[in-house]
Amino acid sequence: MKKNVGKKDKMIRLFAATLIAVAVIFELIPEPLNYVGFGISLVLLLTSTLNFCPLYTLLGKNTCERE
Repeated sequence: MKKNVGKKDKMIRLFAATLIAVAVIFELIPEPLNYVGFGISLVLLLTSTLNFCPLYTLLGKNTCERE
């Protein structure tokens, strides 16, 4: 897996994952959608941790800084 998630993108993903997780924990998201919110939060957390996004690969996008 080649890294395709840059630093700025990673921080945005972590921030969004945290916001969604807090909304799910404090039940700000209605009952059937809280599972979807939890799943999205988990995916964002995983992609930011691995620095790899499969969707970016399909779209040919790369937010890593050039060396």
